[in-house]
Amino acid sequence: MVPPLYEAQSGDAQRQGTFAVPVPIDADYVGALELRVDATDRWRGILRVREIIPVSAAGELVLLYPKWLPGFHAPVAPIELLAGLSFSAGGETLEWRRHPTMVHAFAVAVPDGVGAVEAAFQFLSPTDAAQGRVISAPDLLCLPWHTTILYPAGHSAGHIAVDARLTLPAGWSAACAVPIKHVDAYELTFDRCSLDTLIDSPVLAARHLRTYALDGDVTLRVAAEEPHLLAADAAQIDAHAAVVAEALLLFGSRSYDRFEMLLALSDTLSTAGIEHHRSFEAVSVPGYFAEWDKHVTRRDTIPHEFIHSWNGKHRRGVDSCTASFDRPIQNSLLWVYEGQTQYWTNVLCARSGLWSVEQTLGALALDAARYDARPGSRWRPLIDTTRDPIIAARSPLPWPSWQRSEDYYSEGALLWLEVDTRLRELSGDTCSLDDFARRFFGGAEGDWSTRPYQLDDVVHELEVLASFDWRGFLLQALEETRAGTLLGGLARGGYRLDYAGAPNAYQRCQEAETGIADLTHTIGLTVAHDGRIADVLWQGAAFDGGLTIGTTIVAVAGRSFSVERLRACLAAEADLELLVRRGATVRAVTLCAAQPRYPTLVRLTDQPDRLGEILRPRRAS
Repeated sequence: MVPPLYEAQSGDAQRQGTFAVPVPIDADYVGALELRVDATDRWRGILRVREIIPVSAAGELVLLYPKWLPGFHAPVAPIELLAGLSFSAGGETLEWRRHPTMVHAFAVAVPDGVGAVEAAFQFLSPTDAAQGRVISAPDLLCLPWHTTILYPAGHSAGHIAVDARLTLPAGWSAACAVPIKHVDAYELTFDRCSLDTLIDSPVLAARHLRTYALDGDVTLRVAAEEPHLLAADAAQIDAHAAVVAEALLLFGSRSYDRFEMLLALSDTLSTAGIEHHRSFEAVSVPGYFAEWDKHVTRRDTIPHEFIHSWNGKHRRGVDSCTASFDRPIQNSLLWVYEGQTQYWTNVLCARSGLWSVEQTLGALALDAARYDARPGSRWRPLIDTTRDPIIAARSPLPWPSWQRSEDYYSEGALLWLEVDTRLRELSGDTCSLDDFARRFFGGAEGDWSTRPYQLDDVVHELEVLASFDWRGFLLQALEETRAGTLLGGLARGGYRLDYAGAPNAYQRCQEAETGIADLTHTIGLTVAHDGRIADVLWQGAAFDGGLTIGTTIVAVAGRSFSVERLRACLAAEADLELLVRRGATVRAVTLCAAQPRYPTLVRLTDQPDRLGEILRPRRAS
């Protein structure tokens, strides 16, 4: 079958370098791709790639570099880091050209009598965060396969087979969801798999790598740049094993045959948390285990990415499912994919013991207060933020409280808290979102297929559990603008948002972790310990004083700046006299007296403690 084309190719188009890119169809490619990645250049982080691509006939071969990446929800594959590209066959160099607008596409002229084309290139791994995501360090590598492969256009990713090999520096070991079938010195040969499985199965490789079994099918692989950072005590491992146990009780079945939690502890690599179906790649602080009590707010990464095996991978919104990595993703159901995942992340942190109930309630108070104060919801509905991965790709924003940025995560979690507590109320506390999770995300044991869904499917499963206008409720929450946020779930859960004179337990941990004091609800800003303002609330007190992100507070009440001095002045409830600097300009700013206000949750004694029940562990004591 001849696949359809994105565009016709005219004579003028040919002269301009344009060529037709075939649309992917469900037909097997002519043979397996042979991929060889050499990662031995550990000091410079240069990955050298050689690839054999079978061909069945002479003519124009169109090859693609992966562009739209599901876990990123956006076209963010780093094509700019591909260099040194060449093609050959039978020892002869082949001509190639790049599409002028679809810059991830390359056309190669294949002569008669050729059965395979060899591609060679380098992936120039960033050596500084300003260049992109840092994936390589002298003793550590997080390898996403999408950085090191070209694939033939015109075929669905599930119909392209790949035989991959990876050569590591001497003394290193590795882990990957695709089984390693053979090791020759430090060259790893992986089982043959489809292109979509390979791209969804990153490799964690390191000189120092330790394995912890969390249950019979789930393994935590920890890599670090120093061996003592790998050590975890029994209580720490038990808490991570409890995440697995609680997730299985929640969803009712495994959405994987085996699962590799790939955790790198490094301050050289870029911080990351990226979901995959049978693994995740996460980069956290070096002291994740060694300084356990200092990094409470980092503990949610593992449950979040693990939950995605069910929500986001096994079940995925239909417009986020594409046949190939050149096809655009749309994301209209990210409020389920990420919003409900964020909800269950908080819940599983509490149920597993990664967080205390007090810390979990504190985190929820911060989220509720943040979105209640931010005015961006007055002009931009929640559903529109699902376009942010494509609009902004997590670029820094000057006024995030007004512009909004991926609010489908945490405000989406507030929406699902409202759904959960409403289900409980409507059913006389006999049904809950736990039941929805089992019905909607569960399935046959070990089934790691992807099952797309639409809004109708979400509404149907909710209606089965409790009769209610769920479609109208969800569309109103998603599509209407509003002042404030969705606080109904807190009230039905038995709590209300309030403000206290001191930070709650979670906020104290967060400020210690980030080095940023959150005074959003007092004077409308957050500020680092060096005085640099990290955020300003649109139309808050700091905004009215002309302060912006990037401005530095030099002095408070005539004394050099410190967070402690700033807080002491606020506690005195006197006008705040600041000296601030932006660029070369220094000026005085006065903010009106304000009583310190920090988010907290207050128990409503006339309501059932549904939130307490939601956070209760399900494992037998």
